Amino acid sequence: QVQFVESGGGLVQPGGSLRLSCVASGSSFSIYAMGWYRQASGKQRELVASITSGGVRNYADSVKGRFTISRDNAKNTVYLQMNSLKPEDTAVYYCRPSGYRGLRDYGDYWGQGTQVTVSS
Repeated sequence: QVQFVESGGGLVQPGGSLRLSCVASGSSFSIYAMGWYRQASGKQRELVASITSGGVRNYADSVKGRFTISRDNAKNTVYLQMNSLKPEDTAVYYCRPSGYRGLRDYGDYWGQGTQVTVSS
């Protein structure tokens, strides 16, 4: 099974930007739709952005126009560019396969995530 390692989080002021990366080990990365999820303290985990194997993107309303998801299959990597960050974006961010196949094959898999804190 492919493993996913997130990085790029940190502390940023409101209005700032961060770029998260998620590197996959293994050779089957490109067949999966990929999603970035986040979980704020005391809240349920939510899907904030996804990208299909063909590059079709979807975003949660709360991040639309501010976040951009992309992937580089040659590098087995998916990115999340986050601009105009708000304190409510503070959360642990995770990446994992999404869509029907991703949920079927990866079940309840979650990596360690990367912490994003937006605060002045």
